[in-house]
Order: sequence, then structure tokens, then C-alpha cells
Amino acid sequence: MMKRKLEIWTFFTFALLALFIVFLIYPLFGILQQSVIDENGRFTLEQFHKFFTNPYYSSTILNSFTVTIAITVSTLVLGIPFAYFYSFYQLRGAKFLFVVSILCCMSAPFIGAYAWIMLLGRSGVITQSLAKIGINIGSIYGFKGILFVQALKLYPLVFIYMNGAFKNIDNSLIEASTSLGCKGINRFFKIILSLSMPTILAASLLVFMRSFADFGTPLIIGEGFRTFPVEIYKQYIGENGTNHAFAATISVVAILVTALVFLIQKWVGKRFTFSINALHPVEKRRPKGLMGVLIYLYTYGLSGIAILPNVYIIYLSFRNCDRSVFKPGYSLINYTQAAKKLLVRSIQNTFLLGFLSLALIILISIIIAYLVVRRGSILNNTIDTLSMLPYIIPGSVIGIALAVSFSKPPIVLVGGLWIMVLSLVIRRMPYTIRSATATLVQIPYSIEEAALSLGSSKLKTFIKITVPMMANGILSGAILSWVAIVTELSSAIILYNNKTITLTMSAYVAISRGNYGIAAAFSAVLTILTTISLIIYLFVSKSEDVKV
Repeated sequence: MMKRKLEIWTFFTFALLALFIVFLIYPLFGILQQSVIDENGRFTLEQFHKFFTNPYYSSTILNSFTVTIAITVSTLVLGIPFAYFYSFYQLRGAKFLFVVSILCCMSAPFIGAYAWIMLLGRSGVITQSLAKIGINIGSIYGFKGILFVQALKLYPLVFIYMNGAFKNIDNSLIEASTSLGCKGINRFFKIILSLSMPTILAASLLVFMRSFADFGTPLIIGEGFRTFPVEIYKQYIGENGTNHAFAATISVVAILVTALVFLIQKWVGKRFTFSINALHPVEKRRPKGLMGVLIYLYTYGLSGIAILPNVYIIYLSFRNCDRSVFKPGYSLINYTQAAKKLLVRSIQNTFLLGFLSLALIILISIIIAYLVVRRGSILNNTIDTLSMLPYIIPGSVIGIALAVSFSKPPIVLVGGLWIMVLSLVIRRMPYTIRSATATLVQIPYSIEEAALSLGSSKLKTFIKITVPMMANGILSGAILSWVAIVTELSSAIILYNNKTITLTMSAYVAISRGNYGIAAAFSAVLTILTTISLIIYLFVSKSEDVKV
């Protein structure tokens, strides 16, 4: 009897391993194959030679690195002080600041770029208003625009990570440094930041990966400043012809670059690895005097600027509009026209794809978490590693890999619903896996042993005891996966069609066609959906340690 039960978990191990090989490793291998095998089946490095010898293409590496490093540094400069003020001072409206920050970083990437064009573009509201009084703020397009939009969008990731780190600092360390004469700014840099270095590195990696892989912002606001993901898209689905082999080549380079950055961060992170326990948590102070005023100005001012695109989009959705021209007056005409242009279908597809993807994500994540934590082995740890690969791979690469591999027999998925579901599951599963694993680690195995001693089978114990105890962690991760699913663009733009179009894709298509009022309506609905999801997450998790 015991042997049969053991075989059930062994079956899960090999079944999951087979699924990852077929739907992740095989597609990635397909990209590699397409990049080095020509139409006649011969091995060639011609596409790589073309990429590295032509500055027009190879400059995308430098551009992506330059803007991504600038974004990462900027988010640290903005996010660390924000987190410090939030963690060490009793701020009024702290929960509001927290919700706004999460909403900023979890909203669809391109919506911010679109809104800032409406505000600071050549004909933007703020640009025109300042021009009337003789102030020229310059162009928001190109490098500066990408940096501005992404820094405001991603600094909350640093804030969320650093908030958790600052809460773990023991107040006795702060008191000891004060007694030794280390105070103020000096203490902040020498003690507090030093103790938080592992978290700073982790946050830097997350911001780097998110900004490096971002597709929507550079495409909409980059103009002549070309980046990796945009070039991949243009080569795969280009207005002036396509070159799938060259798109595959750039994808391989992207995978190698992101993997190298990931490994470097891990190596550096090990040099700063240590643990601290906040036996005496830091006591928050009330901000007073001029310092208090500056703290409120910084936290609320930064949050207000960051959330401005989301608010402005909702405002624009109610303005009268004729294609790209907003006119005086307010109405529901944008929503009416959006309803004629796939609004209902987009909402239905968003929920259908979201729920199907989320159901698979939850099921697979629970099993992987249990295999890794309770039945650790080389194979199970390999599965865990494979599940995290999409974390470091740009979404456009995943989309192309799936399109290349499943457009012909024996498995044809391109053009249908399930290719979209597959992409979303692969891309967004890491959120739920990490949350479920972290929760299961904290559940004592003795509880399961007690159930086993009372005659319950291992599988029954897992379903009726372990899974319910993991519920909060699973639900928290699932909601974050859900938010990421409904705002997915980079892989969806490769795989969608008119039948499977989602809210995010509808908003992007409307922007690309100059239907700004309709785009605002789609974006507003998406923003509200994201907001509701995040509020549910905060209610369920009852935590400020968001795992993003």
C-alpha cells in the first residue's frame, strides 16, 4: 500500500518534468535551433554574425543595458528613502501610500507611457500649459522618456522589498550605533543600508529584469531609441517584412544576457548573505518640524506623480474624443465605441484566459511546492529551477518560442486559446510557486505526521490538511499571478488574434491605431480591474510583505 502511495508522488514528479520539457525546454530549444539552422538544414552562425557586426542591431544591447541600469539606479534612489520614511516614521495615510505604490508597479506597463504622452508629449496638457508661459520641457520620447516612465513605475518594487528589510532590523543595533556616535545620514548609509544589502541586491535584480524585458514602454515612447524586446518583436512581426530566424537569434542573445546578469547577481548576493532577527523591532517616530514636512512632501508627492497616469487615464475615458483628438465635454462615448470594438469580448477573454491560467497555476504550484519542501530530491529541485526560468526570460522570447514550436505538427496550438493559456501559465506561475513554497516551509511537518498516525493516507492528508493550511499563501500568490496575467502584453502580442484578444491587447491596439479615447476606456477598465484585484490581495494576505 505504501509503495503505491509513493508512486503517486513519483508520478507527479515525472509528469511535471515531462510537461516542462515539452512546453518550456523544447520551445526554447526550438528558438536556438532556428537561430543556427538555415532553410537548407545546415548549421550556420550567419544570423549571429549579422547581429554583432551591424551596429544598427548590436546597439540594442547597449541601449537596453544603458537605460536598464539607469532605471535600476533611479529606482534605488527613489525607493530606498521612500521605504525608510515609511518604515521608520508614523505616517498618516500609510496604508493609502502602500496601496497606491503597489497599484503603480502592477498596472499594465504601456498604460503609463501612453498617459505620460497625453500629459508631457508634444501636444500634452502639461507641455502646452508650460509652453504658454515660455517654459520648454523638451521631449519625453527616447531614452529620457523610458527612464522617467519606468523609474516612476518600478520604484515601488524597491520600496516593497526594502520595507520588509527595514522591519527586520533590530532596534538594539540602531541604539548601539547611536551610542557610538553614528547618527543621522552617517548611520543611514553605514548601518541601515549595510544591513539591508541582500535585499537591495534582490530588489535591483527584480527591477533590472522587469525593465530589461519591458516591451510596451520602449515601443510606445522610445521612438528612435531601440531596445532588445522591441527589436525582437519588429523582426518577428514587422511592418516591413519578417525574419523569424533573426528574431530567434536576438532572443537567444537576450536569454544569455539575462541569465548572465542573474548569475552575477546571485554570485554577488552570496557575498552579502547574512540573517538578522528583529527581536526588538524599530519603533516608529512621528515626523516633526521641517523634517516632517519634507517627509510628507516626498512620500505623497512621489506617490501622486507615480499614480497620475492611472488617474488621468480614467479621466480621459470620460472625455469626448474623435479618434486622437479630445474635445470639450464629457460623455460615455468612448465606452460606447469600445463596446462596439471588442470591449465585451476583451473582458470575456481576459476573465476566461485568466481563470483557466490561474486554475492550472494553482494546481501545479501546490504540487511543486509540496515536492520541493516535503519530498526534496534532485528531480524535484530541477523542476523548481525550471519553473523559475521564465522569471529571467523576456516575455516576447517566450511568445516567439511557443509560436515557433507549436505552429506545426505534432502539436499545433498557434491561433487558439490554449497557446495563450500556456504562455500565461509559464510566465506567471513563479509568483504562486514562491508564495506557496514559503507558506509550506512554515507549516510544521508534525501536523501531517499526526494525521498519518491516525490512519489518514499521505494523499488524503495532503488534500485535506496541508493544502487548507497553505490557503492564504496560495491565494496571495494567485492574486498576484492574476494581476500579472490580466496586464500581460509582451508574450500576448506575439500569440493573440481577434478571437483571443484581451483588455490589455485591445488597449494597446487602440493606442497603436490612434484611437486614444477608446484606448482610454480599455485602459480604465483594466486599471479598475487591477485595483480591485490588489485590494482583494491586501485583504486576504493581511501583509505588507508582497512577493513580486
